[in-house]
Amino acid sequence: MRPLNAFLKAAICALFTTGSAAADEFLSPEILILGDSQISFGSGPAFLEFFTDIKEHCQPEGQQLANLERLGEMRVGVIGVRSTSIRHWIARRGAAKDAICEEDRRWRVNAGTYGFINTTGNRYVQIGQGREYQFCAPNRSAFEEMFREDYYNPRLLLMTFLGNSARRWADSVDAAVEDVEEMMRQLPPDMPCIFMTTAPAFKPEIVELRLRAQENLMTAFEQTGSRCTFVPGATPETVAANQGNTEFFRLNDAGLVKDPFHPNARAAENFFALEMDNICNAIFEQIDDAVAQ
Repeated sequence: MRPLNAFLKAAICALFTTGSAAADEFLSPEILILGDSQISFGSGPAFLEFFTDIKEHCQPEGQQLANLERLGEMRVGVIGVRSTSIRHWIARRGAAKDAICEEDRRWRVNAGTYGFINTTGNRYVQIGQGREYQFCAPNRSAFEEMFREDYYNPRLLLMTFLGNSARRWADSVDAAVEDVEEMMRQLPPDMPCIFMTTAPAFKPEIVELRLRAQENLMTAFEQTGSRCTFVPGATPETVAANQGNTEFFRLNDAGLVKDPFHPNARAAENFFALEMDNICNAIFEQIDDAVAQ
């Protein structure tokens, strides 16, 4: 009977081990939004709402509606990491990588998260802590870790950055090309992707710098032949809405703008209303291309 008992014990152990592993299995959102602190300080809920209800906002018909089935359950994850941009997500070491992977010394958190991946109810997290935020490993970039096998595998990726590389990109098209080329090398080759620059700031001098950066970045996407759809977030309409508008930025007790870089939640809702057609067209373009492949 001893061999049989040993067999039963092994079988029971395997059963519980398999069940535990299944319970711990990571489920990737079908739609992933990655960005900077604009997500943490204002636009996160707007991104979540818009992409959770693409059908209502974009009103797809015919083939567009059929192609959206590729997004499956359309679960949405939104992650915004403090002062980051493309070069921080593609860096394998150094200060750029530290912006994502090092714990914030003051707040002990460095990101805001929303949607399917946020299982705690607390929107603020530290990258590297928790099953959903394991993006840091020696000599590997955050992108390489995020998109490793059996981890994040979205059917649509939207990246939204600009301000934290504004000076770098405004001063050099070559720097923008370098960042875009490395980004595309690290993204899975079959992943539909959209790149949208962030919403305009409050002060004219900040807006002007970011417009030059956006122009050079758009050129970089064209020169590299990137398969991601580029959506300019700074347009005449969005600049007119945000620049100098105190209702769209956080104020101090004296009624003055205390943070000219991060539009508030009201601004984010208006931004999506203004950019809706461009975002919807980008979604359909990427999904159509994926279906065609």
